[in-house]
Amino acid sequence: MLGTTVEWYDYFLYGVAAALVFPQVFFPDSDGATGTLLALGTFAVGFVARPVGGLVFGHYGDKIGRKKLLVISLLMMGLSTFAIGLLPGYATIGFAAPLLLVLLRLAQGFALGGEWGGAVLIVSEHGRPEHRGFWASWPQAGAPAGQLLANGLLAIMALVQSEEAFQAWGWRIPFLLSAVLVFIGLYVRLAVEESPVFRDAQARAAARAAAGEKDAMPIVDVLRQYPREVLTAMGARFAENVSYYIFTIVISTYVTRQLDLSSSFVLGAVLIGAAVHLVTTPVWGAISDRVGRKPVYLFGAAGVGIWAFAFFFLVDTRNFALTAVAVTVGLVLHGAMYGPQAAFLSELFGTKVRYSGVSIGYQLASVFAGGLAPVIAVSLLTATGTGYAIAGYIAACSVLTIIAVALYAETRTRRLDEDHALRQG
Repeated sequence: MLGTTVEWYDYFLYGVAAALVFPQVFFPDSDGATGTLLALGTFAVGFVARPVGGLVFGHYGDKIGRKKLLVISLLMMGLSTFAIGLLPGYATIGFAAPLLLVLLRLAQGFALGGEWGGAVLIVSEHGRPEHRGFWASWPQAGAPAGQLLANGLLAIMALVQSEEAFQAWGWRIPFLLSAVLVFIGLYVRLAVEESPVFRDAQARAAARAAAGEKDAMPIVDVLRQYPREVLTAMGARFAENVSYYIFTIVISTYVTRQLDLSSSFVLGAVLIGAAVHLVTTPVWGAISDRVGRKPVYLFGAAGVGIWAFAFFFLVDTRNFALTAVAVTVGLVLHGAMYGPQAAFLSELFGTKVRYSGVSIGYQLASVFAGGLAPVIAVSLLTATGTGYAIAGYIAACSVLTIIAVALYAETRTRRLDEDHALRQG
């Protein structure tokens, strides 16, 4: 969880900064709406690199182990984020500034593409299967923890500085502090033991190799044996991914540009929501151990689709308490998907290809869901002038997720020490 917190801190720090700061720092010659779209476009670029990272890290994670790849991804993410904090703006080096920003964002996306699969698998493949949903939800809790840190530091900087100072240099401090967090994460990850389920699978693979049998590349096995599972994983991600980025990233643009409120207003509201999200995510994971992954996941998908309309109604009041309620309830419902998600996706694939399978399904969906969500949402807002168009977008994604999860069998009782998941209708 600590390592995942560090990586998501870096990722969300970029997302919030892209909504609040980067339009002025890296795209100052554009008008407000265009600059915001360009900055959020650089945020989306990172999602393009995530499936590539998932393929590369997944392949080697299935071959040499989860732990080594987790250390590499953490270093890549931390160094990229630190470099963004040092990057000169457009006023200093011109067009080179947004170009370098995009390159560093690609490095972030590549690293995170390999991070999630390794983190959730090394937890899912440890421990007792009857508590898998609970324990596997703790790396998931790293996302709201990272959001909490990112928004918290940015909120503090926005509160103690003038808007001009925050835009000029204050935003850089949280990026530079990521170096400290990386050292903490590395200390933890270097101490973690490799997954026992993976060690057993590796021993069986070595025995097959000694007998002259040759295993196919993990990606080949995934696409050949688990196409439905990949599509299920992708569909399950849509409502979860889209709603999260709108509730936590797009709201920054909506509140500051549409409602003309301060950065500290929206950062404070998301801060409260992230704190509650952090606590409730493992609770949803534990509930899924008792009643199953599907009921909990479907509740969350339907919940965010309905709540999206109430979300914008409450935010439009310009009342801080109601805005905090809007974000908090949205994130609690999101947690009903995000908490069981790690166990659910892990249970879809066999051990030999599990890292590749969960990474491909998870990260491919990220390109079309979370990666495009801020751009689509801001485009809808620009075209219609209302947040209810964005709510309709969330609702449509919820329908897609409900269909994907409802059509697949319950996975809670599956064993992870088998080479092939017990795929059922």
